Amino acid sequence: MRSRAWVHIDETFVKSTAATVIAMDITLIRWPGEAERLPELRDAAIPRLLLVDGDGAPPVVDDDLEDWIRMPAPEQDLRARVEGLSRRATAAGRCVPEIDDHGVVRFRTDHTAVPPVEARLAEVLIREYGAVVSREDLSEAGWPGGHANRNALDVHVLRLRRRLTEAGLSIRTVRSRGYLLEPAA
Repeated sequence: MRSRAWVHIDETFVKSTAATVIAMDITLIRWPGEAERLPELRDAAIPRLLLVDGDGAPPVVDDDLEDWIRMPAPEQDLRARVEGLSRRATAAGRCVPEIDDHGVVRFRTDHTAVPPVEARLAEVLIREYGAVVSREDLSEAGWPGGHANRNALDVHVLRLRRRLTEAGLSIRTVRSRGYLLEPAA
């Protein structure tokens, strides 16, 4: 049950008369039924809410990006846990941007669409989020099978930089090394 935008929770898990849709950046895991997914999510620093089945023993949580709630639970309690996790993840700077197949970049609750060349550049910057990406790597990603001249790359990075501010992201130039994608100040 993972989504960066909307997660649909069946009414059997939430005390309500209709299904519930929650805006979030949190992965929901049934506990203990989906416990095998936790190591991968923990390694990737993905925020997660464990939905504890009925009378099952609750998990021991020692990570700011993890919380649990016993199900069924009132919708407002579930929303409060999700919002708390989302705030902690944002405060910790651990939210990671994503780009979909249509060139839409999402970060936290913001998003922006980027054209194809800039989407290919954004994919590399997002994959290496928080690390410096060389001009050569960006050029290879933006123009597969060929390289852009320096000016073309500069123009597309400038355009991408402007577009990503709408999603709360910033591209910082690291002199003589490349570019770094990070949260906007």
